[in-house]
Amino acid sequence: MPGSTNGSTKAMGALTVGGLVLVTAYTVALGSNGWLWFGWVVLGLLTLALAVTQA
Repeated sequence: MPGSTNGSTKAMGALTVGGLVLVTAYTVALGSNGWLWFGWVVLGLLTLALAVTQA
């Protein structure tokens, strides 16, 4: 059904948003870490790819 997402896509989206919150908090508290941001971008791209393939 168009516009609907399954449980794995929602879980991956929640993980991506949670990862963004954690990486941002780490950056504010301890300074930027390029590897953390790189990992978050990769996670975001994987989430986007999952959402597109489920649509």
